[in-house]
Amino acid sequence: MVARGAFIRDLESGEACGKITGGMDLICAYAGARCYLLARTDLFLDRHQEFIVTSNWPFDLVRSFGAALVDTQARTSEVRRCLQAFEPSFQDVDPSFGLPEEFSPRVCLIPYNAGHARMVLALLFARDIYLSHDRLRDVALAAAYFTSRFPEVVSSNDTLSDLTDREVECLSWIGEGKTSDEIAVIIGISRNTVNNYITSIMNKTGAKTRSEAVAFAVRQRII
Repeated sequence: MVARGAFIRDLESGEACGKITGGMDLICAYAGARCYLLARTDLFLDRHQEFIVTSNWPFDLVRSFGAALVDTQARTSEVRRCLQAFEPSFQDVDPSFGLPEEFSPRVCLIPYNAGHARMVLALLFARDIYLSHDRLRDVALAAAYFTSRFPEVVSSNDTLSDLTDREVECLSWIGEGKTSDEIAVIIGISRNTVNNYITSIMNKTGAKTRSEAVAFAVRQRII
C-alpha cells in the first residue's frame, strides 16, 4: 500500500497529476480502493449539466447506482451536508444494481467541498479488504485539495453570475405566482421593463417558459 509521505509528494507533483484522472488514480490507490466515482452534487438536479466529473467504475454501474448515489447526496439537507462534509461513511449496495462479485457490497462515500462546489467521492473496494479510517480521512482532504486545482471542475454555473439582482427579484416574484403587471407595481417599474427582464432571464437560463425559469432557479438555490 502507498506510504503517506510518497502519496503527498506524488499528489503535489505537476507531472503525475496534470489531469484530474491522474490525481484521482493516486487517491484511489492510497485508499486501497479498486475504483472511484467523483461527482458534483450541486449540479445533479439540473439535468442539463454533467454531474459526473470522472470515474473508472463500470459504465453500467455509473448510469444506475452512481446516479442514484449522487441523487441521494444532492437531496441531503443543508445541516446534514455540513455535518457530513469530509466524513467517510459506508452504504450497502442494493443487489438489484448488479455490482460485480469481486467488489465489496458496501460503497464508501466521502462528501466534501472544493471552493463553492459540492462534491462526493464514491469508492468501491475489493471484498474482505482491511480499511484504514485514518487513510479515508486523508483521502477526503486530499480530494478537496486536488480538485480545487482544476477551475473547470469547481467553477460556479456562469448563468448564476450572469443574472442581475433585478432579474433574480423578478424570478422570485414569478415564483410567487405574480403576473408582469403585479411585479411592475411591486417593484415600481413599467410592465414593459419587467417583460424585458423576463426575456433576459429566459435567454440566460435557456428556459422556454416562466415555470421552467423558476424551476431552474429553485434547483440552483437562487430563490
